[in-house]
Amino acid sequence: MESLSNKKKVLEVKPLNIWERAYLPAIFKGLAITMKHFFKKPVTIKYPEQKREFSENFRGMHSLKRDEHGRERCTACGLCALSCPAEAITMTAAERQKGEENLYREEKYAAVYEINMLRCIFCGLCEEACPKEAIYLDGDIVPADYLRKDFIYGKDKLVEAPLNQ
Repeated sequence: MESLSNKKKVLEVKPLNIWERAYLPAIFKGLAITMKHFFKKPVTIKYPEQKREFSENFRGMHSLKRDEHGRERCTACGLCALSCPAEAITMTAAERQKGEENLYREEKYAAVYEINMLRCIFCGLCEEACPKEAIYLDGDIVPADYLRKDFIYGKDKLVEAPLNQ
């Protein structure tokens, strides 16, 4: 096919010599690459026995923190749920009963606090938005599971253990 400038492209075909026809140089190059990689240190780790070291800014599992008296810090303000771009956090606020007001500083608390780990993108915006420093992404990796309902973490999995235990 001719181009628009009426110039023809001339291809020069060189005959292959005997070594090139036997593909020996290509075979030796491939073997050299294989041997070079064979003696390198492997990049994989043996997971159950060896744990990977994470960087300082690693964002792991969510955890709801307690204050110095062992009370939950979350006041159900909803800023973490509003700041979540994946809409993974849902919460229901409730008011404290009559006898509980003097035990706690805040009138409201999160009666239901759930994070859908399948939606979470671990961006850390919920951690930054919380005025009470109640939520942190400081845990381990989210464990694998088989059922979707097992990836919705409630307060039973998120709230850290009290100090006196």
